[in-house]
Amino acid sequence: MYATTLSVLLSLIPGELKPADIKLWPNGAPGAVGTEAADTPTLTQYTPDKPNGAAVIICPGGGYVGLAKDHEGKQPAEWLNSIGVTAFVLTYRIAPRYHHPAPLQDAQRAIRTVRSRAKEWGINPERIGIWGFSAGGHLASTAATHFDDGDPKADDPIDKVSCRPDFAILCYPVITFTDQTVMHKGSRDNLLGKEPDPKLIEELSNEKHVTDKTPPTFLFHTNEDNGVPPENSVLFYLALRKAKVPAELHIYEKGKHGVGLAPNDEVLSTWKDRLAAWMKGRGLLDK
Repeated sequence: MYATTLSVLLSLIPGELKPADIKLWPNGAPGAVGTEAADTPTLTQYTPDKPNGAAVIICPGGGYVGLAKDHEGKQPAEWLNSIGVTAFVLTYRIAPRYHHPAPLQDAQRAIRTVRSRAKEWGINPERIGIWGFSAGGHLASTAATHFDDGDPKADDPIDKVSCRPDFAILCYPVITFTDQTVMHKGSRDNLLGKEPDPKLIEELSNEKHVTDKTPPTFLFHTNEDNGVPPENSVLFYLALRKAKVPAELHIYEKGKHGVGLAPNDEVLSTWKDRLAAWMKGRGLLDK
């Protein structure tokens, strides 16, 4: 009896609670081909002990064919919680079951969902960012360059809300689909198919769609990255510069592709400190 009671009490301790999963479309996602978990995009919510009002939606990488939900999802979410930021890990639809536009629909719906429920979750609706790793970085950069103000005539109140992120964090992101020398062909093929429409290739080469409306962006990459060359981040940074969008770019010398927070690397792990400083400088960590 005592052991059972104790286990129940421990389950009520905030630090012990499992993160909550939120279905983006409770009645089924647009274009869904079934009702399985793979057809059901979700947000997994991580709430800090002392929220400061900022929120970040995290898009794990995986080449649009998988999701690295631990080191590019859970770990970043827990780190964000440690600096007071509410985090949401996005489980978006992937190949071979889904292709464009499903992942973008999921990312846009995620931003709208968090913004529409901001008051309920203690979030400032003007401090909602998106963070992506690798192919998730492509998805995040797509969300940062392809957005709208919402549809005021929509029946669904969530669809009435803007899907523009207020800031973006891109870690060793896939950016270009047109530059053959530095693009990640696997991500392009998984998202668009083996012989994609040239118009789609152009549309989803995100360095070509930066405007002065693109949100402030932080970029992190490594010089040793042979999976997604750092030129991807450089192309996006230069486009941001041209559009006069506030941006910060860090390229570390050492480090392979897919390092996440690099917790076991004394030097590379300092990149998240640069990110925290950038967020603080932009007032994102203020209460």
